[in-house]
Amino acid sequence: MRHVPISASRLRELESCRGANPIPEDFDEFWAKRMAEADAVDLNYEIVPSKIPTFDTCSYYDLWFTGMGGARVYAKYVVPATEGKHPLVLQFHGYPGCTRSWAEQSSFPGMGCAILSMDNPGQGGRSEDVGGFKGTTVSGHLIAGLDGGPKNLYYVRLYQDQRILCRIARELDGVDLSRVFVNGSSQGGGMGLACCALNSDLINRASILYPFLSDFREVFELGRDEIAYDGIRYYSRWFDPDGTRLDECFHTLGYIDTLSFAHLVRCPVLFGTGLADVVCPPETQFAVYNALACPKRHVLFPDFGHEEIQAYDDMIIGFYQGEVDF
Repeated sequence: MRHVPISASRLRELESCRGANPIPEDFDEFWAKRMAEADAVDLNYEIVPSKIPTFDTCSYYDLWFTGMGGARVYAKYVVPATEGKHPLVLQFHGYPGCTRSWAEQSSFPGMGCAILSMDNPGQGGRSEDVGGFKGTTVSGHLIAGLDGGPKNLYYVRLYQDQRILCRIARELDGVDLSRVFVNGSSQGGGMGLACCALNSDLINRASILYPFLSDFREVFELGRDEIAYDGIRYYSRWFDPDGTRLDECFHTLGYIDTLSFAHLVRCPVLFGTGLADVVCPPETQFAVYNALACPKRHVLFPDFGHEEIQAYDDMIIGFYQGEVDF
């Protein structure tokens, strides 16, 4: 069933969104310290052949590394059978879940790109979550650690693991470090923008589709804190029933809000939004896009929600080749 086309007034309303969740004043300093902590972790990783047999066009590997807190973190690594240096795609998955199948991961190697795709700890893949979060873990990774201050949040540790992955990427044989790309949708889109913000000297281009983890307070005020964002509602009902800690909680969540990372993104971004998205409200996506100060292009899909958008996937090919206008 087709959705009713978006009206001009509704589009103007979305284009004016600037976000409701506060950006902490010490945000940049906070993350500089967190990245320094991740950089202090000794690189300890191994790359071994996967159970998937080598194909004519690419080879499949399991990459294991030591993350924050000594956790054992896993990533799929696929290398094209091309001579010379090849681009690298850092791909991040949706919530909750794990890396896509080896067959799906083979698409970028078919374009001559290596791909490195990490399982987020505790979300259904092979990466280890060592836990240790203060306060409630009764509902979702979004609020895990919320009672222990921003350093204790699940996504802070995740972005530190992501930093270690980027350090490993710099050491991989055959990678053209001038062509390191990001690809992510939903949670992967939020992670992708954080990766660009915190590793701006590494990432060349980023493909971001309907990012999750965006503008938490707006999600709450719109009453859309369900499905992926349901942890906000549960936390409010169980641990702040009279709403006296709302400002405090959203300030803390501001340290992991994609909206907060946007101003640090430097590389060109291809940004896709399904205007019928009921999982990640378009208001929050537009707020993030409007906060980006980098070269950017926003592609809108009126008849699509939070789902596979094949037309967007096809755009990524030309975008990584530098053929998309901004």
